Amino acid sequence: MTPSLVTARRVVVKIGSALVVDEKAAAPRALWLAGIAEDIAAMRTRGTEVIVVSSGAIALARRALGLTQRRLKLEEKQAAAAVGQIRLAQAWTEALSARGLTAAQLLLTLDDTEDRRRYLNARATLSTLLTLGCIPVINENDTVATAEIRFGDNDRLAARMAEMVHADVLVLLSDIDGLYTADPRRDAAAEHLPVVAALTPEIEAMGGEPPPGYSSGGMRTKLVAARIATQAGVAMAIAQGNVERPLRALEEGARCTWFLPTADGPSAWKRWISGSLAPRGVLTVDVGAASALRDGRSLLPAGVRSVEGTFQRGDPVLIRGPDGEALARGLSAYASEDAARIAGHRSGNIEAILGWRGRDEIIHRDDLVMLDAGER
Repeated sequence: MTPSLVTARRVVVKIGSALVVDEKAAAPRALWLAGIAEDIAAMRTRGTEVIVVSSGAIALARRALGLTQRRLKLEEKQAAAAVGQIRLAQAWTEALSARGLTAAQLLLTLDDTEDRRRYLNARATLSTLLTLGCIPVINENDTVATAEIRFGDNDRLAARMAEMVHADVLVLLSDIDGLYTADPRRDAAAEHLPVVAALTPEIEAMGGEPPPGYSSGGMRTKLVAARIATQAGVAMAIAQGNVERPLRALEEGARCTWFLPTADGPSAWKRWISGSLAPRGVLTVDVGAASALRDGRSLLPAGVRSVEGTFQRGDPVLIRGPDGEALARGLSAYASEDAARIAGHRSGNIEAILGWRGRDEIIHRDDLVMLDAGER
């Protein structure tokens, strides 16, 4: 079945500079932003959580800094990002607040999605913002880049965000309505592909060069994003963004290209946990906790009887039952010292014991995988 925005529980929308910024005026496209904010409000009304990954900071600052006539040096890109990010955040705040929505700004890099502790911190923040009804607006933190700001970082960043928050759908709004067998601007015989079931070498060869202007993406980087997303079990759409209500148009069947998630995508994260990590500690649990884990629930502090080893928040640990049998592996939400202090206590007592309130679970079920007999 073709995926759908209408039934999606959580959606990540990536928007390029060419859609957000009026190139001639070097200013936000206020009417377009108002339209997509209306789309987001409609999605929130029916219960869909939305995260926006928005480019445009550097483009918004180029004219003000007199940097429009040439390719920018790294330090100039960093300076432009510092100036433009304020304008970009203001534009999104105004557009969303006009629809009764609260915008939240996050500046991330790809490293934040690959370093385990930074990953967990970012995911916890996003989860909390969504719970509070906010619309997170994420951009690449170009002001602290230590290497050239690469083409397509926000395409890949959006895919990582979709993977991080277990989104159902990633939408890349573009200046084209999907993937073609060739560049339709140069080849009249190019055919549109409505659905891509698998990213074969032939499909990946269809990626072209980045388009001219402020937009720094291109089909090549969108296909990289598609591989990241679909392998994580996330459906992805490349859709035409330069219309008044782009998300509503996609919901109503506008032409696009859907990339289908791999059949085993949802388990890929847990397979990685079980097969690729060397546990740095051991949590021994009681009979009740062991039963809860087998039923697919999280590990709460009350069920932990002992903590062995030295580990930090986000490190992999092994979970053993009361008889010593290895039951599961997971990523601990607490360092070993803190885990030992709250072990055996109810979640409601965590703040009183530690002096601060973390997660209710020592290991959330999303970060936990049960072991079969061959893995024990």
